[in-house]
Amino acid sequence: MLRGDLRPADRLREAFLRVRNQTERLAEPLTPEDMLVQPMTEASPTKWHLAHTTWFFETFVLAAHHPGYSDFNPDFRFLFNSYYNAVGARPDRDKRGTFSRPGLEEVRAYRRFVNQRMQEFLAENPEREALSILELGLHHEQQHQELMVTDIKNVFGSNPLRPAYRERATGAAATPAAPLRWLEFEGGIQAVGSDGDGFCFDNELARHEVLLRPFRMASRLVTNAEYLDFMADGGYTRPELWLSDGWDTVRAQGWEAPLYWERKQDAWHAYTLAGLRAVEPAEPVCHVSFFEADAYARWAGARLPTEFEWEAAAAVEPVEGNFLESERFHPAAGMASRPLAQVFGDVWEWTASPYVAYPGFQAASGALGEYNGKFMSGQMVLRGGSCATPQSHIRASYRNFFPPSARWQFTGIRLAQ
Repeated sequence: MLRGDLRPADRLREAFLRVRNQTERLAEPLTPEDMLVQPMTEASPTKWHLAHTTWFFETFVLAAHHPGYSDFNPDFRFLFNSYYNAVGARPDRDKRGTFSRPGLEEVRAYRRFVNQRMQEFLAENPEREALSILELGLHHEQQHQELMVTDIKNVFGSNPLRPAYRERATGAAATPAAPLRWLEFEGGIQAVGSDGDGFCFDNELARHEVLLRPFRMASRLVTNAEYLDFMADGGYTRPELWLSDGWDTVRAQGWEAPLYWERKQDAWHAYTLAGLRAVEPAEPVCHVSFFEADAYARWAGARLPTEFEWEAAAAVEPVEGNFLESERFHPAAGMASRPLAQVFGDVWEWTASPYVAYPGFQAASGALGEYNGKFMSGQMVLRGGSCATPQSHIRASYRNFFPPSARWQFTGIRLAQ
């Protein structure tokens, strides 16, 4: 945490160094070859993440607010733009894995160059607007830290050798899952969205009231054992359980299990960032799409919670759990330390809510207005963070979003009724 006795620029300087160093630590186990691979359009190479997060600070902080700043390389303004059309042209997303140049050492030199200029900038007591953009940039880089973990899992999980990113630490035997219980919530008029205490993204605003009917939420996440029961009961072969687009996707993609699962010697195994291993029954099922989560809920005689039900239930819970900082990079079996277990960390939880604007939502002016608002179409909301999410980055009002077919993220299921 940042020390409260420092002026804002000093606190952000500490945070900047901490976040930038965390990104470098995530890249340490990788070879230059690992950092170039892009198995699918949605998963960017690690080298690109290292450069793009640097591009963000250069473009929106230094170039805009640091007089006399000169680009490290003017070509990088084009090469490492992600989707900010107001900034200028950009390469197609599916071409990021073809950038053999600049090489890794030049990308790292780019990071060092921008880091140094940012330190000089912060020493000059910048204006509030620049500090606000810097804070956004820190959370942007934390989002990319999570993407680095999930994307390198896709890189290694697509490799026939199933290599390990980091060896799994030897520990105690797997913990059994706590019994699933249904927790009652009264509903009523609830305030949702950011309360203004600390950083938030624009899509968490404006805070407003919603009416919730009484509902129940499962005390923990759905486990691998429970999902295996769904599979054994023909879950992937029964069209009555699936939304129409979901059933079309199952048939088109040949789905028969969560992503990274494969059968070996008549048993299901899952690729993890520590390599391929047998599926642990008590662990939360992960790498399932919204379509799979919705089908499982229907099979189980339940449904997915709305994002507002989830937020109302989670708002009083402490933000603690299995996050990126634990370096486990894998969901853990839930402990019954609190009635509502695993609400933060482990896996992102699909909700039944489409990703749309809150009443009163206003995107920022200029290119930064493209950060969230333009994606409010064809996406579903997820809540709670995962084992790849930095703990300081998550909160109850945080709204993640992905297309309903996406499953390369650490995504799982909590039931509601």
